Amino acid sequence: MLTTVHVPFDGRIFHKEAKSLARAGYDVVLIARHDKAETVGGVRIVPLSEPRNRFQRMTSVTWRLYRLAVREDADVYHFHDPELMIVGLLLKARGKKVIWDVHEHYPNSIMDKFWISKGLRRCVSKSFDLFERAVVRFFDLVIYTTPLVGARYEKLKVASARIENYPIVELSGTFDKEPQKQIIYLGVMARIRGLIEVVEAFAQVVAKHPDWQLVLVGASRPASFEDDLRALARQHGIEKNVTFIPWVPYEEKERLTSSASIGVITYLPYSNNTSCLPNKLFDYMLVGVPVVASNFPLYREVVEPSRCGLIVDPTRPEEIARAMTYLIEHPDEARAMGERGLRAVRERYNWENQSRRLCRMYEILLSTNGGQERVEGTSDCRGPAELHENGAAVLRADADRRV
Repeated sequence: MLTTVHVPFDGRIFHKEAKSLARAGYDVVLIARHDKAETVGGVRIVPLSEPRNRFQRMTSVTWRLYRLAVREDADVYHFHDPELMIVGLLLKARGKKVIWDVHEHYPNSIMDKFWISKGLRRCVSKSFDLFERAVVRFFDLVIYTTPLVGARYEKLKVASARIENYPIVELSGTFDKEPQKQIIYLGVMARIRGLIEVVEAFAQVVAKHPDWQLVLVGASRPASFEDDLRALARQHGIEKNVTFIPWVPYEEKERLTSSASIGVITYLPYSNNTSCLPNKLFDYMLVGVPVVASNFPLYREVVEPSRCGLIVDPTRPEEIARAMTYLIEHPDEARAMGERGLRAVRERYNWENQSRRLCRMYEILLSTNGGQERVEGTSDCRGPAELHENGAAVLRADADRRV
């Protein structure tokens, strides 16, 4: 597995995909930015040095990753960053099987990048889209999340599989849930994720419930955005009610979330936000916390059938405040919402189900005929690979195969 962007112990890459494959008997190597070589959870980590800036990451660090990847001589290379598509092509040229794991709708997400000037974003987005269309056919499989992201690859008629980034159920019982008078936001803090509106809404909540706290967990992008949020809290006189916690390890976020009474995930209606489901929605549900979520169709498809929270217009602080206040003033209903959300995760929205899809996908990809055989059953995936839900004809992975 290859990444230059993500931390080595990323939730999807390490804790879910890599560890699941290692448990299935694969020899898994993760090449990522890290300070030492070590084996954790059955995954051998090969370290990359930290880049000084984004340009170095995309050039010298990427070239270093490619050379390390070739040295491993793996059967499958599974890469996670759009800037590694060139590496994927080079590895494919060496006769290797290559998987492109798409975490976002990248043409849309480029339009939201604060570090690209607004005048260039459309051009960069279009250029990326054209480049990906030209090269994606060379990869053996594309993994994606959500139907909206997958629709791009269905139109291109490439082998593709939907693997959602659902939470690990076993973590739901790790901590005793003792809810505090806290509303939590978990994840990267950025203007497009609606944090300005959340703080403004919370100021209205504090006017009626001055003993409640807003806990913001995660790094800010850019780093100066945290200063903006702190200034806004001071402006409303609620600085003592707002707590900032920097990035925490994957295992720690469940403890933090389980101590809250409400989880907020009110991303603003930017193109990438509306086409992807945030992991944090399910992280809240995993520990039985009711949610206040944006009124996007993808969010509605989870929250409304599960009856695990309230849907709001994320651009209207007064609407967010009303939802927060309702959950505070109706604790029995809030508790019932949290319990329904947890039940939905245990029954449907969980990584344990997704990990079985991932392992079957690898089994077929590594079959003797290159993953082109047809297996009877209900299809998980689309495209030439014909990856299916069931079927005895799927080959089991050999322990000495390396990814």
